[in-house]
Amino acid sequence: MNHDERRRGLYCPAHPEQQATKLFTVQFGRKLRKRFSNYREAERFLDGLRYEVDKGTFDHRDYLSKHPLSFTTLSNQWLVSKENKVKPGTYSHFKHYIKKAQEFFGQTNVKSIQYAQLEDFIDSLNVSSKTKSNYLSCIHNFFEWLLKRKEINRLQFPEFPTINYELSLRRTIDKETQQRIIQEVKRISFQISPKIWLGIKWLSTYISIRPNELRHIKEGHIDRKQGFIFIPHPKEKRPKIVPLIEDDLIILKSIPTGLPDLYFFRHAQGVSGCTPGQHFGMKLFYKWWKRACDNLGIEGVDLYGGTRHSSAIGLREFATPEQIRRATMHTTNKAFERYFQVSREELQRLYQATQSSDTDVIPNRLQVYKTTS
Repeated sequence: MNHDERRRGLYCPAHPEQQATKLFTVQFGRKLRKRFSNYREAERFLDGLRYEVDKGTFDHRDYLSKHPLSFTTLSNQWLVSKENKVKPGTYSHFKHYIKKAQEFFGQTNVKSIQYAQLEDFIDSLNVSSKTKSNYLSCIHNFFEWLLKRKEINRLQFPEFPTINYELSLRRTIDKETQQRIIQEVKRISFQISPKIWLGIKWLSTYISIRPNELRHIKEGHIDRKQGFIFIPHPKEKRPKIVPLIEDDLIILKSIPTGLPDLYFFRHAQGVSGCTPGQHFGMKLFYKWWKRACDNLGIEGVDLYGGTRHSSAIGLREFATPEQIRRATMHTTNKAFERYFQVSREELQRLYQATQSSDTDVIPNRLQVYKTTS
């Protein structure tokens, strides 16, 4: 068949009146071949390819049947690349967020995903604003990976919606209540494993250590001679060295030392349903904390708020904000501000001071707060 652009069709050389009516194929270079049922569709497709070549945006992969540039295909590759580069918990979150996004975007070409599509995806989620922000952060990380691999160019990098959210404040408790809960944990768990009580005690003492960081401490991370705990992979992304107080060094002397690669918080022999040496589960400290709270009739205080947060707030009686920030090892003021809310008692003392001409009514530590704010 000969292509006659004037008559816009394919015609037989020997019989010019005979025109092809079906089964058209567009061959564009060596890598792109596509079939069409009629001439008009094939012609429009070919014109589109030529237009993309003129613009410099032609990419044969956009038209392959296996969808090599689809969101699902490339995000699966991204997950594989992340699996051994991030912590298991982070990877688990990434996987959850991406799988949900794959359900929405499917085989959509990543070059076609822009602000509108991202906004539609976020609006489809029935989750909190903070969680929506986490979804967008994950997808943004994915698109940065695409850019580095040159799967997309800078002009194809989408603008991302902005999610505003305010983290809720955890309920905290005073030091006396905290110690009552910790003693109750000791009473109900010590015979099963002293390390359950010790772990929760450490969370209330060493406020720079998060529950999951504590759970992942290994025997080799505890230097009993020099008296410190080494946290190799904290949330702050740089190792932390946490000095131990004398009381805890004495406690450690009564605990046999294991091999360096063993988790310090592991189950002992004789615990029902647990293999000796097995790593403490993610929710183990939380479950024993809640059990102790239930026994004492204390409601609404989670492990994080009752240990780390409450201890940080309690330190305001003895230290300046800057000293407490160094103790928590926060790297940003925004994160630290969640710990340092002014209490009702402090506000009452400040308001009372407005009724007195004696400036000594205001405690020195509140004057420090004012000068540092």
